[in-house]
Amino acid sequence: MSRTIPTINTSRLTLRAMRGEDFARFAEIWAKPEVVAHISGKPWPKARSWDSFLRNAGHWQITGFGQWAVQVHGQPQMSGQTGFFFGSRGLGEDFDPFPEAGWVLDPDAQGAGLGMEAANAAHDWFDRVMAGRTVCMITPGNGGSQEIAKTLGYVPIRSVEVEGVEVLLMTRKGPPV
Repeated sequence: MSRTIPTINTSRLTLRAMRGEDFARFAEIWAKPEVVAHISGKPWPKARSWDSFLRNAGHWQITGFGQWAVQVHGQPQMSGQTGFFFGSRGLGEDFDPFPEAGWVLDPDAQGAGLGMEAANAAHDWFDRVMAGRTVCMITPGNGGSQEIAKTLGYVPIRSVEVEGVEVLLMTRKGPPV
């Protein structure tokens, strides 16, 4: 089955399908210690980035949703990613069966509200096209992502340890009212 990945434009961003030529930039972003500080704490080697990059592309084909490349208008390369995926993390029936939301921006693109703009556009699309409950996972020290999650309507489920790191599991039953 072939599915078309939608393109979403906001006032400052384009959310688009990842392309083969995006891989070098994708790997560069995930290799930065400041990007992974609140995710795994360890920069990704190119092989892990490649596996994730392919998972992003395949996820759209299998589920009808996935991660978009985030491109700032006027910039030649992607600045990050946002969207949804099934992580199959083994964290329980209150988390694993639901699409997991994620957002990552290169540090150069952080601090100007672009993460919120990108995540909000992705959630708006999800609410219109897929609908239903989503989940996310955030480390306690990641204030920026916690603020994005709260604004999008996520509420805490519980804290767990994932790969030796304490994380907060959160859920969103639909758009905030």
